[in-house]
Amino acid sequence: MQLIIGLGNPGKEYEETRHNIGFTVVDIIAAKANKKFVLSKKLHSQLCRLNTDVFLVKPETFMNASGRAVQAVAAYYGVSNFENIYVIHDDLDLVVGTKKIQLGTGPKIHNGLSSIYEHLGTESFWHVRIGIDGRAGDRLIPSKNYVLQPFAAAERPLIDKTISEVTKELVARTMPAGLLP
Repeated sequence: MQLIIGLGNPGKEYEETRHNIGFTVVDIIAAKANKKFVLSKKLHSQLCRLNTDVFLVKPETFMNASGRAVQAVAAYYGVSNFENIYVIHDDLDLVVGTKKIQLGTGPKIHNGLSSIYEHLGTESFWHVRIGIDGRAGDRLIPSKNYVLQPFAAAERPLIDKTISEVTKELVARTMPAGLLP
């Protein structure tokens, strides 16, 4: 069993924000597979089964408590090898248009990841890091406010290209060829 977990915050007001890039990616994968998410209150998540071996997950706990949902889903589906977990998240250490997919390596500070580390007791899962920093060194806007802003129009082509690349790479890593168009 493999879990592809997109981090974000539930609610319309957060849909287009930088912080919800993880939700955006799993929504795109689900749409390409013509699948829908179903709310599981017991698992504090929205779940989408792509096939017998792969689930998409959107925690409903809000970003900073993501670990509670990730732990619940992993335990319920018996995922004890955390290298079968891919967590897609925003990363202020990377500029818009960049990405990194690394085992056990995330940004310096990310409260959603800190919650997952605490609940799983490890950092040894796949970090799908999507760059969201478009401030070009200007740090006048505090990070906690910046991540809740939408991408600027000039950034959209860059972030759309990155999302497309990440989506294709995740599908290639977790599913047999031909599952998605």
